[in-house]
Amino acid sequence: MADDDLDQLLDEVEKKFCYNVSVASSAGANSSEAGKCGKEKDGPRKHRATEPEKPRSSVAADIDALLEELLEEDGSSSPHSKTEPFPREAQVEKRLSSHSGGRKCCPVFIGGSSVTNGVGTATSKRSCDQLRCISCDFRVLMFDDCEWDSSCDYLFLRNNMPDRQKLRARLKKRRGVRAYSCQCSWFSTLEPTDLRDQPQLRWVCGKHQD
Repeated sequence: MADDDLDQLLDEVEKKFCYNVSVASSAGANSSEAGKCGKEKDGPRKHRATEPEKPRSSVAADIDALLEELLEEDGSSSPHSKTEPFPREAQVEKRLSSHSGGRKCCPVFIGGSSVTNGVGTATSKRSCDQLRCISCDFRVLMFDDCEWDSSCDYLFLRNNMPDRQKLRARLKKRRGVRAYSCQCSWFSTLEPTDLRDQPQLRWVCGKHQD
């Protein structure tokens, strides 16, 4: 009987004290977990609140990118954004030259009356009959079987060009020779002559029509 009472008393003591200890320990664990959870919940919030702003360099890069996009959009909408492969003047000149056709001498030759007229090349030394002076901007006149008299001068040509009848006053007959003149220069030749060898003559080929 005494043993039963003792066992019962121990059970009551165990239930009373052990339960309180377990409850206290569980409560402490719950409170610690709750505190931990609270810290975890507060932690990110605090971290977000104190999160540093974007670096200044990053902000500047974003602004630059935005400005570039705006400039690109503005450039694409501008009327001058569509760049032509060639300027308008070059296109007009190219179109006119393509319609006019013709070829130029290369190099340019002049020759006597027996030399065939036409487009001169390195292998075919034809006499150019489409000469123009880049100094006085006059077309070069030709006189077959004639040469210039020694009395011919600049003033004579200046006063009489391009009247062929008046110019003949300073020409002499000579078979096979051809006399050339613009308003500022004159020359007589018998054989094919490369104009590159006559730098005083500012004559160029004005293009031969096909």
